[in-house]
Formats: sequence, structure tokens, C-alpha cells
Amino acid sequence: MDAPERGALTLVRLIGVTFLVAALLELGLYLAECRAPLHPRPVEVLPVLLRSLWAVPGILLLVKARAIAEWIANQLDQ
Repeated sequence: MDAPERGALTLVRLIGVTFLVAALLELGLYLAECRAPLHPRPVEVLPVLLRSLWAVPGILLLVKARAIAEWIANQLDQ
């Protein structure tokens, strides 16, 4: 694996992890909002699912990171 491909792989993994962190932050903020001491409310399934949608592209990027990195390196070589 040459340097441009390693750099592209690092970039793709970083973007994937960023999507996962964004999903965790969204879920954490929603749970904190639901557990607020002044105005507590129940945790509902649909908002949890909608806020966790950020994790889907993150997982896909991490699974396909090597193929995407090779494609990016090939595009930069041309």
C-alpha cells in the first residue's frame, strides 16, 4: 500500500468515525433532553431511530473503507 492510498484510507476511516460520533452525540443529547429534571418525558423509539441514522453511513464507510480508498487513490493518480 503506497502513501496516497494510506492517506485516502485514513481520510475515509476518519469520515466514518465522524459519522458514528455524530450519531452518538445526537442520541446522547436526546436522552439528556428526555431525562431533564424539570420536564422529563419518555424515550420514544422513532426519535431514537431517526437520530441514529447518522451511524448507517459511518458503518458503511468503515466496512468499505479499503475499496473507497483505492478508488480515491486511482482517481488522484489519473
